[in-house]
Amino acid sequence: MIQTQRNKYLESTVQTATPAQLLIMLSDGAIRFCRLGIEALKSDNFQEANNNLGKAQDIISEFVITLDRTSPIAEHLLRLYEYFGYRLIEANTQKSLVPVEEVLAYLIELKETWIQAAKLSQIPAAVNSGSLNG
Repeated sequence: MIQTQRNKYLESTVQTATPAQLLIMLSDGAIRFCRLGIEALKSDNFQEANNNLGKAQDIISEFVITLDRTSPIAEHLLRLYEYFGYRLIEANTQKSLVPVEEVLAYLIELKETWIQAAKLSQIPAAVNSGSLNG
């Protein structure tokens, strides 16, 4: 019962989220799965590491699929996402912490960038509606 309520809440949250919020939520997921993958690698639980690193790869693939190719930074982001995917595959096949730790650090930094960008994108709307305190 509680799991069903949680799933409905999550579904509602995703359906009502802005594109920026979705990007941040996906980043959170990729970060979480990278961390779980790292812990599994550290404990030699390679099946669990494979599952979690695969989930992180799926989220990175979603970043690639949903990337606005008309954006001025799209080509740079595409290369970055491809690099993340490559490094996660490397971590998974070589059972190595270094590549996934590198991707994790980049994802954390990128998430902070998306948070700041989301805040900045709200400023013009707040100015136009007169809701900024100055």
